[in-house]
Amino acid sequence: MLETHLQALAHRAELAGLDASAPPQQADIDGWLLRLSPGKAKRSRCINALREGTLPLDDLLARCQQAYDAAGLPLAVRVTPWSQPADLDALLAARGWGSFDAADVMLLGTLAPEPAATALQALDAAPYARLVGALRGSSQTAIAAHAERIANAPVTYQGFALHDDVGALLACGQMVVDGDIVGLYDIASAAPRQGHGERLCRALLTLAHAQGARQAYLQVGSDNDVAKRLYARMGFVFAYRYHYRSPERELT
Repeated sequence: MLETHLQALAHRAELAGLDASAPPQQADIDGWLLRLSPGKAKRSRCINALREGTLPLDDLLARCQQAYDAAGLPLAVRVTPWSQPADLDALLAARGWGSFDAADVMLLGTLAPEPAATALQALDAAPYARLVGALRGSSQTAIAAHAERIANAPVTYQGFALHDDVGALLACGQMVVDGDIVGLYDIASAAPRQGHGERLCRALLTLAHAQGARQAYLQVGSDNDVAKRLYARMGFVFAYRYHYRSPERELT
């Protein structure tokens, strides 16, 4: 069980994460937030069940299905500890919806700057999306949607690349500073397991501290033990887990 102050920080991180990942294509149906971006990130093309509305669940799901069909996207619900109704996960499981892509949200309760920050190159949204997309093998549609989302998010996008002395890419990532909390996103390394991701993250946190951030959060795949050990070494602790459910069982 998280301590009370970390419970409050976890909920704040969830709300900050919703703002940070908001695409232009959104709709609200009976208290559920529908995100309809064609991008690669599932958090930008899923349902967040923020409030319990008045419609019966089957009717609500049918209306959501119509919206996702119209957008040409598969229907998926992101299930968190705050999803409504509170037994939503069990209700979807009873309907045969598959569970997949579990992710852990980790928190850093006290953010302190590094004594000497690593130099980073700032990138505009479009070149940053192309850089991350190339590392991930994303489609051109997904890259364009990523650039659109981060350029138009309600909180300011800041993306950076880390290079070696001759200009070769080592790692890239972005941060979203929302008041005194910062979220780290899209951390990707061109040469995994050589410490470049950690150098990048530490530099981002130092930069975020200079901009007023005092706590931090990030999201990492629940099965990514290497990354979770890295973040734990930096002081991050597990806060909560979320996953997705879909009648299509699993999404690519």
